[in-house]
Amino acid sequence: MRRAERAQRIQAILDQHFPAPAIPLAHADPFTLLVAVLLSAQCTDTRVNRVTPALFARARTPASMAKLPVATIRSLVRSCGLAPQKAKAIAALSRQLVAEHGGAVPRDLAALERLPGVGHKTASVVMAQAFAVPAFPVDTHVHRLAWRWGLSSGRSVVQTERDLVRTFPREHWNTLHLQMVHFGRAHCPAVKHRAEACPICSWAMSRARRRQEARRRGLGGAPR
Repeated sequence: MRRAERAQRIQAILDQHFPAPAIPLAHADPFTLLVAVLLSAQCTDTRVNRVTPALFARARTPASMAKLPVATIRSLVRSCGLAPQKAKAIAALSRQLVAEHGGAVPRDLAALERLPGVGHKTASVVMAQAFAVPAFPVDTHVHRLAWRWGLSSGRSVVQTERDLVRTFPREHWNTLHLQMVHFGRAHCPAVKHRAEACPICSWAMSRARRRQEARRRGLGGAPR
């Protein structure tokens, strides 16, 4: 099956399973989304959603967050993991938003990527989910599924993003990203994956990739 045909069939299945995918991270505006996405690095969305209410009760704007001591932010986010680094980044990006952007989150990918602690994936999520600007953020779920489904070589998240934006229509990127995240959690997990039971892997994952994933498991490596 050609990649374009495979992509169309995959998109139809994703539309069937998750026609209106919700944004997993609770937020009220671009700033609270930005902070939540930053906190989600190496942390579950569920954990972030438990932490952010107390944090945003203390400060929910860049100006108010910039006034909080880093130690206070760290104590509020400590259960997310990497709390010292994340607290410093939240404080620093809040100060930069006040100093350079009038206390607002910029609607610009490059400007977002210049903020402390904000990488390309985080910036892409904010552009897509806060500003509805087409982007295809690649997290671990998207990277894993794109490789399993033969949509990308899986060499890197950069390559995966390039392959996905070339494969799917631009107007569907934002929805597809969320659909793949939800689908990966529900049907296509990283561990205990059974390709034959997955509504997509059962036909889209090649025998070669199934063998490759099995070898990784046998060597103790985590599957994509």
